[in-house]
Amino acid sequence: MTVLEVLRADGLLSVQDMGRPGHLAQGLSRGGAMDRLALIEAAALLGAPDVLAGIEMAAAGGMFAVSRPTRIALTGAPMAATLDGAPLRWHATHPVQPGQSLRIGGVQAGLHGYLTPAGGLATPCWLGSRAAHLAIGIGAALAAGDRLDCGDDPAPDAPARVIDPVARFAGGRVRVVDGPQTGLFDQAVLARFYATGFTRAPRGNRQGVQLQAEARFASDHAAGLASDVIGPGDLQMTGDGVPVVLMAECQTMGGYPRIGRVTAADLPIVAQAAPGVTLRFCRISQDAADALRRDDATLLREAAGRCRNLIRAPSTIPDLLSYQLVGGVTAGRELEEG
Repeated sequence: MTVLEVLRADGLLSVQDMGRPGHLAQGLSRGGAMDRLALIEAAALLGAPDVLAGIEMAAAGGMFAVSRPTRIALTGAPMAATLDGAPLRWHATHPVQPGQSLRIGGVQAGLHGYLTPAGGLATPCWLGSRAAHLAIGIGAALAAGDRLDCGDDPAPDAPARVIDPVARFAGGRVRVVDGPQTGLFDQAVLARFYATGFTRAPRGNRQGVQLQAEARFASDHAAGLASDVIGPGDLQMTGDGVPVVLMAECQTMGGYPRIGRVTAADLPIVAQAAPGVTLRFCRISQDAADALRRDDATLLREAAGRCRNLIRAPSTIPDLLSYQLVGGVTAGRELEEG
């Protein structure tokens, strides 16, 4: 079994997969990766049939080493990465050998980057998931000295791959469908909400992301509202009219009115919005939202179609002379001598 060692942790690092759906009745939210699409793109790059568990890195990465040769995928928010000092391309796979030092720096765009070994992390599984759920104490943030078991790479000699990622690292348009309490907001409030550009506030974590704007969006009809089931993507409006988008580790019940719900297709845009980035919400119908739905298997197939072999410049290959670059060379006299 391969071991991935955390030599240094610079950001908030945690083991994440697609989470634990189906446990709302027990008070457990889904959890899992903030940007689920990043893990899907990693699996596509690595040729895996299913999504693999990896390391989620918020804001910055750290330093890592492996005990056996293995490929790794770097996806999600682009970060500065090097292997023994040589720069690595993001949104790509790379082979890592024992003794090499993998360094991942701060984000260059977005907020959450992902490091996924080709065999997937094989850390302890609970309720069908390896994901740390930091809000309720399942697992913990990773620290220097942590040694994470991984499955062995099924194809360590496979060529490096690169993917064209879905654009989601600079904010932009976010589609929203009406929710059960949209009718509690006056039409004028709704019109103002969808005409407003918001910036991601500094306040936010794996439970929710607060948005900023000069306007407020309170409801006069939400007094005494009973608590209701909530989930990732719900757009709650606090008592003073400040919007909060609920994220992976949100609570399972809430009493604030919800002006709508961010579609699953666009939730990664919110997850990757760094403080100060602008988001604009677009109201769509339920039929339009249903047409956007894709299960994980479909998203994985679509991501695989965006992958291709990584062609590296010879100047960036430190062991260039170890490769067989030319084959089939002859002296040119074979036909005459025959």
